[in-house]
Amino acid sequence: MAMTDPLGDMLTRIRNGQQAKKDSVLSPASKLRANVLEVLQREGYIRGYSEDESGAHKALRIELKYFEGEPAIKHVSRVSKPGRRVYSGSKELPTVRNGLGITIVSTPKGVLSDNEARTENVGGEVLAEVF
Repeated sequence: MAMTDPLGDMLTRIRNGQQAKKDSVLSPASKLRANVLEVLQREGYIRGYSEDESGAHKALRIELKYFEGEPAIKHVSRVSKPGRRVYSGSKELPTVRNGLGITIVSTPKGVLSDNEARTENVGGEVLAEVF
C-alpha cells in the first residue's frame, strides 16, 4: 500500500522516537525530507541526519536532540496535508508560540523556516510547525 503523506510519516517517527527516548530514528529517504531535516538542524531541533544504506532502500538516520533529559522538540505537527493544502504569503506566515517555535515553509527558493522566508520575502506551502 502506498504512503499518502511521507513527510507526515517522518514527523511522526521523530515524535515517537523522542517519546521513547531513542538516540536516532530511521525514515525512508527523499529530497523533501532531507530539506526539512536540514531546516530542523539549522534551527537546533535535531543534532543531525545522515544517509543510511544498510537496507534495501536508502534511508535517513535522524539523530534526535535532548536537553536535560527532555526532548528538544516539544511539539511537531503537519499543517498542509494531502487533503488540504495550506499556502501563505511572506507577510501572512504564521508565528508559532509568539516566535519561540518555527514554521517550515516550502518556497520557490527551497525549504525554509518562517524567519528565513520573511527575510527572503517569499511565501509558499506551510509544511509543518515545530516548537
